[in-house]
Order: sequence, then structure tokens, then C-alpha cells
Amino acid sequence: QLQASGGGLVQAGGSLRISCAASGRTFSGQTVGWFRQTPGKEREFVAAIRFNGGHTYYADSVKGRFTISGNNAKNTVYLLMNSLRPEDTAVYYCAADSSIILSSIRVPSMYDHWGQGTQVTVSS
Repeated sequence: QLQASGGGLVQAGGSLRISCAASGRTFSGQTVGWFRQTPGKEREFVAAIRFNGGHTYYADSVKGRFTISGNNAKNTVYLLMNSLRPEDTAVYYCAADSSIILSSIRVPSMYDHWGQGTQVTVSS
């Protein structure tokens, strides 16, 4: 089970860190991704990390502003979001899977396990 937390309201230009904690499972050997969704739109890839090796991947829209990281001991993945913009407003979901190939890492349907989402609102 995945539990996303840490969302909230922040002003444009501010920072926020959201977390995805795993219970009953370990992130070892997993790919963990962050996705976001706004009403009426499809779920959008934000960032992903391969726990073995630590390779990270980002959407162009967040590259240089967001940082994904993982803590093996805490079974937690973080998404640090800097220089937030109003267009970053969305519900953020974390997802995990053990067998995603690189070409599918940005595809939501390739992830088997999902958290419940946390709302991030950026005011202008």
C-alpha cells in the first residue's frame, strides 16, 4: 500500500515536499513514479526513480525545479518541488511497479500500485 502526503497550499515561487510511503512492501527493486492530474485532464507523468541504481527521470515541464529522491531505510520516496507555478496545481499521485521498462516509465497504466493522491495548490 502506498500513502502520499505533504500536499498543501503554497504561493507561486515557493517550495513543497511531498512524500510517498510504502507499507507492507519495500521499494527495493521498484520503479516509483509521481504523476499529477487536474479535473478533465489525463494523468500526467512528473518524475520517476529506479530504486536500484537511483536513476531519475523528469517531465520537461518540471526539470530543474523538481527533485525526486528515495530513502531505503524509511521506504519513502520524496518529491521536492521548487519554484512552483500555478500550473503545477494538481492532485499528485505516487505509483510503483517492479517491472517497468525505460520506454514505459512515463505511462501511468504500466504501474500496478497507486497511492491515494495529495492535493497541491499553487496560488498566483
